[in-house]
Amino acid sequence: MTALRRRLHLAAHFPGVNNTTVWADPRSGSQIDFASFEHLARTAERGLFDFFFLAEGLRLREHKGRVHDLDVVGRPESITVLNALAAVTDRLGLAATVSATFNEPYELARRLASLDHLSGGRAGWNVVTTSDAFTGENFRRGGFLDRADRYRRAEEFVRAARTLWDSWTPDGTARPVAHTGDHFTIAGEFTVPRSPQGHPVVIQAGDSADGREFAASSADVVFSRHGTLEAGRAFYADVKSRLAAYGRRPEDLKIMPGVTFVLGASDAEAQERAAEIRRQQISPQNAILALEQIWGRDLSSYDPDGPLPAVDPDPAVTLAQGRVSAGDPFETAARWRALSEAKGLSIRQTVIETTGRQSFVGTPQGVAEEMQRFVDLEAVDGFILVPHLTPGGLDEFVERVVPLLQERGAFRERYSGTTLRSHLGLAEPVWNG
Repeated sequence: MTALRRRLHLAAHFPGVNNTTVWADPRSGSQIDFASFEHLARTAERGLFDFFFLAEGLRLREHKGRVHDLDVVGRPESITVLNALAAVTDRLGLAATVSATFNEPYELARRLASLDHLSGGRAGWNVVTTSDAFTGENFRRGGFLDRADRYRRAEEFVRAARTLWDSWTPDGTARPVAHTGDHFTIAGEFTVPRSPQGHPVVIQAGDSADGREFAASSADVVFSRHGTLEAGRAFYADVKSRLAAYGRRPEDLKIMPGVTFVLGASDAEAQERAAEIRRQQISPQNAILALEQIWGRDLSSYDPDGPLPAVDPDPAVTLAQGRVSAGDPFETAARWRALSEAKGLSIRQTVIETTGRQSFVGTPQGVAEEMQRFVDLEAVDGFILVPHLTPGGLDEFVERVVPLLQERGAFRERYSGTTLRSHLGLAEPVWNG
């Protein structure tokens, strides 16, 4: 067995958001039943993963004024689910996505510290900012913040939470809390003692310049979206280079993109399976819906197996509410048209080609080798796996790929610690009370 310079990290994302999950598959289960969460979490722990990761939805997303029926409808509150999972797992980290835009530091810091105690030091927080007034309508404050203000609020939110977590001394003495900033003023006493790992692990997912700077200053893990080797290496080098300005080392921040996988007995079989999964993910109905989100027009009369519309997008119309913008609609439409014309693709085929890709497709041996290469070439520190089936989509990876990574010395053969920080190789934060 050849030892690697660095071992990779693995996490599991509970599927169900966007069109990744193939709900039509008879093996697909409930996104609400606790048994689904338990199955995936137990599988991830059996595979010795660092953590289990839950997304968050603060409003049901809509398309043309109706609930988006191709997306998950009904999603339990994340920290509640993780508290329950703490009782049926022993070592697996438990990370929740919680918005810094529509929460308050004291209340959220208390919930996360409680999860950290209940789990024995396995809590993580994926900090996100919420961009739209549509979601804000579910909250008394309503409205939304400009991008720069959202990140400033998020940075201060994390700082305030850490002040609260540090208000108890390591020997168990409570001290008064005092935080005054542009967004929050907190004075009083925190009710939860210092947690087993000092602070819950902070995860962040922003990719803009502000997001990268926020990650460098405040995050322990970056949930990135850069799936290719070239894009990953550029992102990795850029974010890691920003750490020194905050007195941090490259190993103080782990970069873990969200990825998918498809396995087969041969490369050809894996590619065939991947193509079938893409067809299931992008149904004819979903193809038209994806097109409408870019074109800003009702395209329900178009044939999914026909050519792309000749008309240009209407940037003044928003048909989708609560979804991330796809960027410049004219640029996207031009790119899709060029691809469609070059390859002779229909609407559905174009959407499949542009939005329905798997990150790692091949034999278990080939996938293990490719994942290791990404780590060796400093494109990532590890991966957050997003299976296409709920809840059994991770089983095959754990059974067929993890043992190969272990044989190569690329992945742990047992947990060496009990906290999420120990799994990630992160030092416990120095007490700054």
